[in-house]
Amino acid sequence: MSDFVSAGWSEEFPLMAAEGNTIAKKETWIALLARRDTPTDGVQDYCAFLSRALETKGIHMALAQVRWMEDGWLRGLRQLWRQSARWQGQWVILQYTALAWSRHGFPFGAIATLAILRRRQVRFAVVFHEPSRQREASTRWIDRIRGACQDWVIRTLYARATKAIFTIPLERVAWLAWVPKRRDTAVFIPIGANIPEPVSGSEARRSSNQLRTVVVFCFTRGPNRSLEAADVVTTIRIVREEGIQVQLIALGGGSAEVRDEIECGLAGTGVEVSVLGLVPADEVTNILSAADAQLFVSGYVSQRRGSVLAGIACGLPIIGYAGGAEGTQIEEAGLFLVPFRDSKALGTGLVKVLRTEELAVHLRSRSRKAQSNHFSWISIASRYVSALKTEIVPESSSRSVGDLHI
Repeated sequence: MSDFVSAGWSEEFPLMAAEGNTIAKKETWIALLARRDTPTDGVQDYCAFLSRALETKGIHMALAQVRWMEDGWLRGLRQLWRQSARWQGQWVILQYTALAWSRHGFPFGAIATLAILRRRQVRFAVVFHEPSRQREASTRWIDRIRGACQDWVIRTLYARATKAIFTIPLERVAWLAWVPKRRDTAVFIPIGANIPEPVSGSEARRSSNQLRTVVVFCFTRGPNRSLEAADVVTTIRIVREEGIQVQLIALGGGSAEVRDEIECGLAGTGVEVSVLGLVPADEVTNILSAADAQLFVSGYVSQRRGSVLAGIACGLPIIGYAGGAEGTQIEEAGLFLVPFRDSKALGTGLVKVLRTEELAVHLRSRSRKAQSNHFSWISIASRYVSALKTEIVPESSSRSVGDLHI
């Protein structure tokens, strides 16, 4: 989830028990995180936005953290044991990614945390932000061992959870077909955009202006970043060759690192280029809301990509690569998809969207509708309430910690 921007949630949150007169009037859930990602943490931002939406449903979700990275595992788990004494009977929702719960991708710390929570008789749920092992295609022996470890941890968390929340459709989680059927346990809830939603009617697109604004929000880490920058350059050059005046705004993770490649690639084309790097979340909303289209080149368009969801939240047409959206809810959004890594087709598609106002209006309408139906935080909060409110009696804790084989 590295393509999320910061939501501005900057306060430290050590392990805490939700207390206070105001909070006591509401049902309290606890979102349990571990190591923060840097420079931005998409999972933390996800929890912050979800917490705000749940408040409208009469539920307070406190954010708590196992600070093993800062304090070490022994001290972090000891602190968890002390603080979780107040959590009996409450929903504790562990946020799982492999590197949040380990330094090198061996997330046994999540199992140790699970053992403590079961002893405290909490109502345990887990959100699988990564529902499968990392680097599935790797041939290195260390990656195979790491992957086997991650598989075991994921399936153990799933087996012991009262609710297991997946951020992709269940039919796309291949290993679910090979474990004992617990379909009442597994539930799919999509993620949302980690930016403030624009106020209704606040969009300020420049459709009446000859200059069209195209945004690229986030690039991936690693070697693919240069390929993505090249795709942007090729696409925008095609737009200019068609006589369309265009302004390109690149922002978010990785954009500052490809500044030179984009500026050099578009030099002499007459394109106005602005590379902004990381910007505050509310400013992201303003920039996207004022754009004419979003160009997505960081792999396939899918509903796991927070940068795509940000464009949808702002009612944008999304021009990107096919291969990840098919058969999922994001297909209902305003997508214009082309074959993967065909930057010429990407350019042709962007030209059509910028030149055909009827098509652009149709795509914007689809994005707004998909946002309302599936990806708004209010919609996501409603799904959480539906999933967790149906579980009235906590899972029996009669099995010992030894049953976890840790």
